[in-house]
Amino acid sequence: MTRRVFISYQHADQMKARGLNLMTYNKNVNVDFTGRHLLDPVKSQDADYISRKIKERIKGSSATIVLIGKETSQSDWVEKEIQWSKEQGKGIIGIRIDPDAPVPEGLTEYGAEILDWNKPADVNQFDDAIERAIAATSRGTRMPMNTPTTCGR
Repeated sequence: MTRRVFISYQHADQMKARGLNLMTYNKNVNVDFTGRHLLDPVKSQDADYISRKIKERIKGSSATIVLIGKETSQSDWVEKEIQWSKEQGKGIIGIRIDPDAPVPEGLTEYGAEILDWNKPADVNQFDDAIERAIAATSRGTRMPMNTPTTCGR
């Protein structure tokens, strides 16, 4: 099933975001999703307006992919997109596009699965990881990894 996926990225990684979006057209790569993104920037300096546009894209998606580059963990916009995705109950995965890039705090807190763009085995797992992230949200509120539950058991 083709999923609609919001692609979150730090501006310096825009070409990788375009590449991820283009993978869906490559018959030799096993990915099947429709990218929702802001690859063409919103023509505004109004942060509230930009926020509304991003939230609209996230709302129309099943999951969010966060591309993790060298500067991603320092991006306020990426952190906001992770938070808005959580608030809307979306599945979230991270794809490390730089092997040394630190994982954004929001992804770590969420317990998101992190894949590696540079490992062919991981690239072939993008679709499965999206499905796992979506399935995890249907089981209820997502708890960060290694967090004790409050159910009293």
